[in-house]
Amino acid sequence: MTTDSKKPTSPFNRTTQHDAKRAAILSQAARLFNSKGSRATTLKDIAESLGLTKTSLYYYVKTKEELIYQCYMATLQRHHGNLDRIEKDYSDPVERMAAFFSLHFEDWQEAQSGEGSHFAALLEIASLQGSHRTDVEAQYISMFKRLRQILRDGIDIGALRSFDATSATRAILGSVEWSFSWLHKVPKNELSEIVNQAMDILGHGFNAGDADYKPLPLTSGSSAKHQLEGFNRREQNRLKQEAFYKTGTWFFNKKGFNGTSLDEIAEQLNVSKGAFYYHIKNKEDLLFNCYTYSQDIMASIYADTTDSAATGLQNIDQTCRRIFIAQNSDQGPLIRYNTITSLPMERRKKILARTDKSNQRFGDLIRKGIEDGSVRPINIFVAENLISGAINAAMDIQLWRNVNDIESAAIDYFDIFINGLLPRK
Repeated sequence: MTTDSKKPTSPFNRTTQHDAKRAAILSQAARLFNSKGSRATTLKDIAESLGLTKTSLYYYVKTKEELIYQCYMATLQRHHGNLDRIEKDYSDPVERMAAFFSLHFEDWQEAQSGEGSHFAALLEIASLQGSHRTDVEAQYISMFKRLRQILRDGIDIGALRSFDATSATRAILGSVEWSFSWLHKVPKNELSEIVNQAMDILGHGFNAGDADYKPLPLTSGSSAKHQLEGFNRREQNRLKQEAFYKTGTWFFNKKGFNGTSLDEIAEQLNVSKGAFYYHIKNKEDLLFNCYTYSQDIMASIYADTTDSAATGLQNIDQTCRRIFIAQNSDQGPLIRYNTITSLPMERRKKILARTDKSNQRFGDLIRKGIEDGSVRPINIFVAENLISGAINAAMDIQLWRNVNDIESAAIDYFDIFINGLLPRK
């Protein structure tokens, strides 16, 4: 005879209890990782926030790396579960893309209201080791391919414009992944409207014209020395700093904060450890300066492309392409914001405050375009953040497609923001 206590839904069922406790741990860990960063969050913090002892927590997870891995896998399982639902409920590719965005925003809202679980932003995949990284990357690639196939299906039947589906998928995922940094600013009662405005921007783009916007040749920009004017000391020190920040940025982007070694950077630069540490105090200082270096380059690009004689849309196009080229050429790389939570809160706030100002500069270009008629009337706040997420994700575009012609790759990447996913009428 089977008693009720053995039913899966019974509170006395041990498997049910274990799964519920594990889900609570992953949700709370994801919340703290998203807000404080995994580096600043300890297993003790997570245990105390749940009213557990560290010993109790160790029953479910042995190390912080293991916990980050489980959180990331839970996030990806959620994305795949959403895609399963979408593929079951919708056949139209346009409706499937809209549903993917909507479900992501709904998941976030439910977590904030306490009605659902928190899911970790996939910020530090590069810092995972061995099979943990392999497993997470495999699930991410699988999700990427499923989304890309939706876009390809839409192009094949004429429901979507013809564009490079790989570039578009990377840009869309970048926008989705960046939402953790700005959705908290949106009042709860406005979230559904924000979803609609985001889909309107992705569907129709910035372009107010009846035909697709055709990019103009890039105008000449400033020299690298001008772009580094924030570090304009003696020329020799300037060149050393540039080398430190470029190489450091490459390692942070590739391996994450925890996986980056200052000794390895010194070896890569072929300088002695003594000479390296004379300029660089510690890894945190290097990371902070890598962000500052990248932001100086971004500021210079905005200064170069704010041309009063051009339309707002032309300035937007020129700015996006210049940033893309800086990210994916010898001028860069620029720092990926996946490491932002590795900075202590005070320094993180400085970086994010300057990032907000940069986003506002982009918003000024959109505003100018709306005024001169080259850009459709759109929600500028939503547009700023969608494009900011896509720009951040552009830094690893070479992992997803060939970039033999960097200017063509830049045009492909930002095409859906300029012209939209849907055919123009």
